[in-house]
Amino acid sequence: MRLLIALSTVISCLTYAQLLRNDKMNLGVYNHETKHYEKQNLLGSDNHDRIPHGMKHLLGSGNHDRVPHGVHLLGSGDHDRVPHGVDHSGDGHNQEIHPTHMLGEDGHDNHPHTNRVLGGDGHDNHPHHKPLLGSGDHDLVPHGTHLLGGDDHDKIHHSKKFGSNRERKAHKKRTFGREREVRKQKHAKKLLGAGIHDLGHMGVFKSFMKQHNKVYQNQGEFKHRFNIFRQNMKKVYILQQNERGSAKYGATKFADLTEHEFSQMLGLRPDKKPETSSMVPAEIPDIEAPVEFDWRDKGAVTPIKNQGMCGSCWAFSVTGNVEGQWAIKHQHLYSLSEQELVDCDKTDEGCNGGMPENAYEAIKKLGGLESENDYPYDGKDEQCHFNRSMVKVTVNGSVELPQDETDLAKWLVQSGPISIGINANALQFYVGGVSHPLKFLCNPKNLDHGMLIVGYGVHTTKYLHRKQPYWIVKNSWGSDWGEQGYYRVYRGDGTCGVNQMATSAIVP
Repeated sequence: MRLLIALSTVISCLTYAQLLRNDKMNLGVYNHETKHYEKQNLLGSDNHDRIPHGMKHLLGSGNHDRVPHGVHLLGSGDHDRVPHGVDHSGDGHNQEIHPTHMLGEDGHDNHPHTNRVLGGDGHDNHPHHKPLLGSGDHDLVPHGTHLLGGDDHDKIHHSKKFGSNRERKAHKKRTFGREREVRKQKHAKKLLGAGIHDLGHMGVFKSFMKQHNKVYQNQGEFKHRFNIFRQNMKKVYILQQNERGSAKYGATKFADLTEHEFSQMLGLRPDKKPETSSMVPAEIPDIEAPVEFDWRDKGAVTPIKNQGMCGSCWAFSVTGNVEGQWAIKHQHLYSLSEQELVDCDKTDEGCNGGMPENAYEAIKKLGGLESENDYPYDGKDEQCHFNRSMVKVTVNGSVELPQDETDLAKWLVQSGPISIGINANALQFYVGGVSHPLKFLCNPKNLDHGMLIVGYGVHTTKYLHRKQPYWIVKNSWGSDWGEQGYYRVYRGDGTCGVNQMATSAIVP
């Protein structure tokens, strides 16, 4: 029996070898019915080859061979140009797994599919295993991060989360086409010239170092700052995604500082507020405030200063207020000494923080303020060397302003710049625009930074023409921060506590 099986196997192999040899001798194809080799027939029209090619019979279309070929063929109608390993069908396009990259048609994806995808109008409507370049306003960035919508953005139910907006329902309208969404997405990509998913990359950090002239002592410090930078970029992302105004956040010069280090750039100390206040309520003028107003245009604001790594914001806020008050009343703008307050105001704690209310009283007791030139700033706690003979301005007391922002605007127009306290949570990464963070990101009760309101205005958004009223706020971190040293914050709803601690000196 085994001998018969072996003999049968040998005969089959010889027969196959003979068929193969005869085929290579151009004898034709063996016909099992006639027991003869027959020449191949060419059927069809336009000389199209419609016979089997060694595998299954397939009918072509559009003058194109759609069967497995032994060599590469150039198709027509943008048909794939590689050998077919399996049968293909469907509207002139392969919908099977491709062993190599294929050229599709009508802007169809140019990558191999791990699974079948559903086409339609030149667009895949399913998540892709790999990034694909679509067409017809299809997103031009890899999936898995935020996408920029457009007129033909997909409006189907998403089975997975796409972006932080978590759009898991069918869209009734183009949510990604809205101005705020587009602005957020565009800015996210522009943060230091990188996409959101690149924000922690070493190359972005080195770009940040170059932009802000950062130099670290050794490799250990470099790695330490890089790790801080990466964590801070996550905060930037959260701020940007929850921004209600037009503000942009990014890798400012403070992006490599920890929260504790950054707190040294602040210094407002509400805990230093005296139990019994010496301030009097401000009188609000009965006027109609103009649509916009800016004391910088009227010579009542000195150039931007820099407090450095000293928590003396309270002193800068107060000197800015007194500078403006004196200039408006006496038509002479002095740049006044913050260092005098840091050294000589014993109620407050110099670089460890203080309160404007205490500073007004200290100036009154000291007998006035010297100029910046006569008592220059060095950002350190030192011995007081106040010289009464060098005094340029004096203060008689202070007033407390109401929290109503309409009343604040009226008082500012008539009387001058206003010293304020504010929550600085959004300031570390503020780049520009009208800042309007959500309350959970900028608690109006947690005031930790002293600044100076010098004016106000209204911003109109580019696309939807929405009105965004804002305060113009002078900071003390140098002109290379924010908008040439200034901060625009939303006006009208107490954003970040901008209206919670408004005060001013009274000058004779």
